[in-house]
Amino acid sequence: MDSATTLTTLIILFPLLGFLINGLLGLYSESFRDKKGLIGAISNLAVFIPFAIAVYFFVNMGQGSEPIFAELFTWIEVGSFSVDIAYQLDQLSIMMALVVTGVGFLIHLYSIGYMWHDEGYWKFFAYLNLFIFAMLNLVLADNMLLLFLGWEGVGLCSYLLIGFWYTDMANSAAGSKAFWYNRVGDFAFLVAMFLMFQHVGSLDFDVVLANLEAIPADDTFWIGLLMLIGATGKSAQIPLFVWLPDAMAGPTSVSALIHAATMVTSGIYLISRMSEMFVLSPELMMIVAVVGALTAIVAATIAITQNDIKRVLAYSTVSQLGYMFLALGSGAFTAAMFHVVTHAFFKACLFLGSGSVIHAMEHVEHGLHDEGKDVHFDPQDMRFMGGLKEYMPSTYKTFLIATIAIAGIPPLAGFFSKDEILAFTFNAGFGEFAGSLYLLLWGVGIVTAFLTAFYMFRLTFGTFNGSFKLPEKISEAAGAEKYLHESPKTMTIPLWTLGGLSVVGGFLGVPNFLLATFTHQEEHINLLHNWLYTVTADYGLTLSHSAEWILMFVSIAIAVAGVFVAYRMYGSGATEESDAKLADRFGALYQTWKEKYNLDEFYEGVVVNPVVRMSEKGLAKFDMKVVDGIVNTVGGVVRLFGSVFRYIQTGVTSTYALALVLGVILVLSMLIL
Repeated sequence: MDSATTLTTLIILFPLLGFLINGLLGLYSESFRDKKGLIGAISNLAVFIPFAIAVYFFVNMGQGSEPIFAELFTWIEVGSFSVDIAYQLDQLSIMMALVVTGVGFLIHLYSIGYMWHDEGYWKFFAYLNLFIFAMLNLVLADNMLLLFLGWEGVGLCSYLLIGFWYTDMANSAAGSKAFWYNRVGDFAFLVAMFLMFQHVGSLDFDVVLANLEAIPADDTFWIGLLMLIGATGKSAQIPLFVWLPDAMAGPTSVSALIHAATMVTSGIYLISRMSEMFVLSPELMMIVAVVGALTAIVAATIAITQNDIKRVLAYSTVSQLGYMFLALGSGAFTAAMFHVVTHAFFKACLFLGSGSVIHAMEHVEHGLHDEGKDVHFDPQDMRFMGGLKEYMPSTYKTFLIATIAIAGIPPLAGFFSKDEILAFTFNAGFGEFAGSLYLLLWGVGIVTAFLTAFYMFRLTFGTFNGSFKLPEKISEAAGAEKYLHESPKTMTIPLWTLGGLSVVGGFLGVPNFLLATFTHQEEHINLLHNWLYTVTADYGLTLSHSAEWILMFVSIAIAVAGVFVAYRMYGSGATEESDAKLADRFGALYQTWKEKYNLDEFYEGVVVNPVVRMSEKGLAKFDMKVVDGIVNTVGGVVRLFGSVFRYIQTGVTSTYALALVLGVILVLSMLIL
């Protein structure tokens, strides 16, 4: 085994070992469960070591370098079908591995403080390590079946982590909802793999991408469409996005890990990995772009009306993922992956910041209870917050940095990646296929950019500006401010790290026209594009530099306008009063946004209830009459023969001896004759 294979094995192995050690020892040893420092250290090292190895590969892998293949052993071999446990390390997979392990490590570190008082501390860290193991299999696999193993693994882990506090039925239901919606997409992905193997005879990425001409054009479209359906499940896009907001029922660090930085980017990674196939079908690319744009604006309009701090961020995640799909459908695969990276930085920071706020609000509630006051409130409802920047300076500053980044204000990370997506979408409007539609989608993207800046600063102002609203809402909570405090270092260090990355992360993708305008040299200064150009099938920009400058200024103006309007309405922290003004201005439309377009009710009425009724009235009777009837008939026949043959078993020794003699005579007679 060469050194590359050994190191790749260690990247995969350490999270699995962390899961096994914490999981098995925690399961069988009560004394081990109390050693929280040891549990946290094991779990964090199980992620940090793979991150260090991924950094080593990144440093030693040049732009345009050939991929490294690490084959461990044959997994399945049946006839002509063979699949290995094998991994592919190229520019795309290494970049994803760095995000998964790097951001994952910071979230693990944060969780030490956040989950310290939870009884299931050991189990929580075991699940986190299992998730990282599954996610690394997904992004490093060199074939679709191993990727699908990781794909299903992160689905399982999301179910376990979303429903971690399973004694609360709402949390349990949220975990089940995520599980079932993902299964719909996973089934479509499975069918896509079957069709792929039928035409190519392999599921290895290098073999499939080298033999795309063997797939008829119509089947290319359907394979891609089925993969897209699978991606809409994992990456929370229309029509399968409704599970993600409910997933906020899990611990906040789970929201940051699964629903900001890793699992929800699986669909973007899959389409980017198969980009050479997707670009063969313009119709398919258009569908991807439309799905992304619709998801982005639908989720953004819902986010405006939400008061739960984590739900605002959840719909923001759905909206930002829509931006990434818009980029994919516009042929900007590098821009989509760029936004994956920057989004991991600022959205993880925002989720962890919200967890820090919730942590403080829960401390207030516990402190009031200790005083003997029967005070109950939702610690995630920002209508009870306000004025927190005075008590939580580190949380406020990092939250504000990440908010500026996601709003698209230069020079923070979100500006560069979002601007590139919008530029590629506008550029697609001058292509040969569906140009006017892409220009419309660019308009949708611009409106969504305004809404993003608006609802994110609404959230920030409502949480941290003004005065502390809890005593105003609940008179028994007078003096509750004394219980507000900043989070411990294990929580604030990850916040500052992610906040710093939200500032500098955008310089990975500085657009080329900035240099070309002043030097008149067409050099590629976009580091991420230079890194990924051999593994993605970008269309390339054909816009003039003046057009790119105009688009950039439009993007900045829209973001600044969103911030300005949010400041005018919510700068004082008066959330409810400003929400009432919005509701009056938009009337029934605002109510539609607040009710989340009644999509859950629609699925309940059109899909869930009919299936339940059919099951109760049709399948249940079939099960009882046919399935149970066959089983009961088989059992009855066995009992019948048993009741007859039991008379032979008399218990008399002479009877058994006679039967033995007769048997010997019968056998001898058969041999002689």
